[in-house]
Amino acid sequence: MNARAEIGVIGGSGFYEFLESADEVRIETPFGAPSDPLVIGQVGGRTVAFLPRHGRDHRFPPHRIPYRANLWALRSVGVRQVLAPSAVGSLTIAYGPGTLAIPDQLVDRTTGRTQTYYEVGGAEHVQFADPYCPAGRSIAINAARETGWEPVPSGTLVIIDGPRFSTRAESQWYAAQGWTLVGMTGHPEAVLARELALCYTSVALVTDTDAGVEEGAGVTQEEVFTVFAANVARLRELIIKMVEDLPSKRDCPCPAALDGLKLPIQLP
Repeated sequence: MNARAEIGVIGGSGFYEFLESADEVRIETPFGAPSDPLVIGQVGGRTVAFLPRHGRDHRFPPHRIPYRANLWALRSVGVRQVLAPSAVGSLTIAYGPGTLAIPDQLVDRTTGRTQTYYEVGGAEHVQFADPYCPAGRSIAINAARETGWEPVPSGTLVIIDGPRFSTRAESQWYAAQGWTLVGMTGHPEAVLARELALCYTSVALVTDTDAGVEEGAGVTQEEVFTVFAANVARLRELIIKMVEDLPSKRDCPCPAALDGLKLPIQLP
């Protein structure tokens, strides 16, 4: 396999358009096939591998996404920095639809999702106090400001199983903990990236206010898709700017995430 890329983008179908001279690359991993073939092309002079998180036909609901295969496939073509745009709900009236947030923490409220590559061969514990790459977060914040989209520069993203949306009581409980965003796909993506010593940066677009935050009707799929579609060009512009700004040499803690561990598997 000769196809190589230095940066990975995991996102929705609206991101296909930002790749120049793209080639489709099929990857098989020890954990099965990824959501779809990788599409590798040029963005701002950098080689980028794009992977549609849900598949290009949106066939994978959040709890069925092959997360392990996805991250493994990206690493196997040389990716070491991953940008992960996603749609999220807001747990505060301060962040309305169209808000851009760069979370610095996550809370896992999923059940049954496999969240490690290291299931056999002894216990190996990866440091995960800060789940996102600090360098990537800084670049995301600065790139957003440079493109005229003032971001929320921190926040806690709680990940739920889905595919249903939260009840009012659930979202009120999440908000009462001080959590600010709710999504369905950010975990186990982030921890699997850490287990592969990848930089992982979450870029969250608020598409709705969660059910328990305001009076009125609950969240609908139509609402989420409409807001995302209205902002996808802007989000794509931001990701392009981030790709251009990411350093070619990683100077962050992420490359050392596996130092001192006796890994039971050979990484690609």
